[in-house]
Amino acid sequence: MAKRKTPKAEKVVDLTPKAEKITDEQLKRVQETVNNLNRSQMEVGQMETRKHELLHNIARSKDELSKLQTEFQDEYGTFDVNIENGTINYPKENGETDKED
Repeated sequence: MAKRKTPKAEKVVDLTPKAEKITDEQLKRVQETVNNLNRSQMEVGQMETRKHELLHNIARSKDELSKLQTEFQDEYGTFDVNIENGTINYPKENGETDKED
């Protein structure tokens, strides 16, 4: 085996004691940050739950509107109705619907 040209580096031992805990101020800051994060995530979850409920409500309303349109089509021959006053907009003889200009 060949001899080493450079001497081995000596190991330096650090005898200063290592901290066992973070400071009270650091602990307070990290706790506040984690609490804010958790609170925000919980609020987002609540909003997502509400969004999910609203999307179901939209789907139910669309289904109900479709049923009403079918009912109007069967009863009146059209489902074109003015939703402000209930006026039925029957198609004209040439296939056009009544339109207000």
